[in-house]
Amino acid sequence: MCGIVGVFNDEEAAAKVVTALSVIQNRGKDGCGIAYDGRVMYAKKVEELKTSETTCALGHVLHSLVGFVQQPIKKKGILAANNEIYNWKELNAKYSLDARNDSELIIEMIEKKGFANIKDTLEELDGVYSFAYWNGDNVVLCRDIFGVKPLWYAVEGERFAFASERKALDAIGFSDAKELNPREIMIYNTKERGYKVGQRGFFDVKPETKKGKDEIIEELTGLTLNAVAKRIPDNKFGILFSGGIDSTLIAKICKDLGADFVCYTAALESDVEAEDLVMAKKVAKQLGFELKTKTIKLEEVEIYLKKVVPLIEDNNVVKVGVGLTFYVACELAKKDGIKVIFSGLGSEELFAGYERHKDASNVNNECLSGLRKIYERDTYRDDVITMNNNIELRLPFLDKKLAEYSLKIPAKYKLDDKQNKKIIREVAEKLGVPEEFAQRKKRAAQYGSRFDKAIEKLAAKSGMKSKSSYLDRFYSRNPVLGAMFSSGKDSAYALWVMMKQNYPIRCLITLKSRNPDSYMFHTPNIHLAELQAKAMNLPIIVQETEGEKEKELDDLRKALERAKKEYGIDGVVTGALYSQYQRERIEKVCDALGLKVFSPLWHLDQEKEMRQLLEEGFEFILSSVAAEGLDKSWLGRKITAKDVDKLALLNKKSGLNIAGEGGEFESLVLDAPMFKKRIKITDYEIKEETENTARFVVNKAELENK
Repeated sequence: MCGIVGVFNDEEAAAKVVTALSVIQNRGKDGCGIAYDGRVMYAKKVEELKTSETTCALGHVLHSLVGFVQQPIKKKGILAANNEIYNWKELNAKYSLDARNDSELIIEMIEKKGFANIKDTLEELDGVYSFAYWNGDNVVLCRDIFGVKPLWYAVEGERFAFASERKALDAIGFSDAKELNPREIMIYNTKERGYKVGQRGFFDVKPETKKGKDEIIEELTGLTLNAVAKRIPDNKFGILFSGGIDSTLIAKICKDLGADFVCYTAALESDVEAEDLVMAKKVAKQLGFELKTKTIKLEEVEIYLKKVVPLIEDNNVVKVGVGLTFYVACELAKKDGIKVIFSGLGSEELFAGYERHKDASNVNNECLSGLRKIYERDTYRDDVITMNNNIELRLPFLDKKLAEYSLKIPAKYKLDDKQNKKIIREVAEKLGVPEEFAQRKKRAAQYGSRFDKAIEKLAAKSGMKSKSSYLDRFYSRNPVLGAMFSSGKDSAYALWVMMKQNYPIRCLITLKSRNPDSYMFHTPNIHLAELQAKAMNLPIIVQETEGEKEKELDDLRKALERAKKEYGIDGVVTGALYSQYQRERIEKVCDALGLKVFSPLWHLDQEKEMRQLLEEGFEFILSSVAAEGLDKSWLGRKITAKDVDKLALLNKKSGLNIAGEGGEFESLVLDAPMFKKRIKITDYEIKEETENTARFVVNKAELENK
């Protein structure tokens, strides 16, 4: 449990570090420290730290500032670290170092291998971490590859700052903080007053293992046992427990290893017990786990929301629902003096546990995509909740060796039409988990605890139209996004979905391809994207590209770099439905730029999407057709519910994609809920190539009042 802070090239650096530490002091109540001007100073409480005028300073809650002239260690630099390195003793022996703990191990390895070879050091570390190493003119920021330990940074003019939590930077006047992508290494130079970013590699799904199922189960069992065992602390600890396969497997391994632990379950109090509560009690009784439960009444939920939503700094409905479950369970564990708690986070991504995995063209690529985004979606929320309760979170499934192996297991061993996560369920049965519990189907925490239903009821009671608008009352600052925009229905609808979920859209990003057969980008009537941007009163970045396969990604990168620089975006919205080719490439480019990716329509039922568009007031036409059953009569007229009925019939007859995902048609949006004005087409022509292939070309269009 700890947190780090740093402020550089600021005349009030030391004072601001202390202020920031006070915001995150729950992350480490056993002590704190500050380092500046070649000194390291410690205190029991943050308010006891001494400060003086200085322009650069590091801070830490809990004792983990290592370096400078701290005796008996004397280093070239200093390290502020939030970490848990499981193989530090092995590395200490391997390199004949004198480290007394994992933090000292990190700084000794950095200085032994050399500052320029820090990637090599990171590759050898087995564990989770976020740290800052300050060596004279340079400050380097790093995180573990999954992003389990958080780290935010801000650059404002010549000033530079970082902290474990964004709210700490807000408190000292750095309002435009970004979360460091776990695959980035950031280096700030205090003299040049600028920074550069290096890239780390991620996992790969190839080559797929050729081993037989029995051998895979045997090896996966060993890796899972090791991932849990290495994380078991010396003292009594907790397990966040739902009675599902993941928490049950972790608890069973811990019991078999003779560990001292308690399972914790939280749910909404109701006449009919929440599903997770029922299952947790049943599993714990049969397998002999110590279980403690807590339920809260509906009228208490809003009290918790006032704590949880600002704490996780996000009002996303799913994040808040899961966060509520997490917070209530951790609150119970805190009363017991628990300092470490386990969670099954990561299992869904490794072993294909979501419905979207069933429809994926490449299951392991879908798993990999989920792991890339887990730092934005899950780990920050879970970290700040546990740390706020003075508890350290440990995640066995987010183990490097386990992930490397699991991502190469053939899809046929992970899921079929009847069951998901098949392989890890078989591991559980091998380790003695009864089939009834091992084969229990997933129930998301917010639903299994009924906290999502509670939010829905409170929103209705407050007269709010949606859960998102209700949660916006408690915190209204989500990541700032740019929207990949093609002028068609999918990109427009994805943008609208994110806006409804309280995400601010700063700009549109449009790639104008000269290749009408571009693999990546929509081309029909793309010139109208600028008029649509005016209709939404949003700025737009237009990047031209030759549309050459793969090379067009360089142009995408240029457009995203510009959006990041000019509009300060944190992430990108895409309208991807089922195109793995497009989404995978966008995600890789964004990941390399430190941008988060949001694909709210991913694997949405295509007919459902078409009907939702009409229900929510979207007006769109087809701008091209290229499939049997379609002809030029479909072009240029507003699509209606009857048209969707016809497309559904064509789907049954010939397999036509109802949303045009297979290239059967392209669309153009004329009006939408976020449009201030609508598009009026004043001149067009239809170009027919064959009976089933034609294009609707807009020559002139203008805006008109709605």
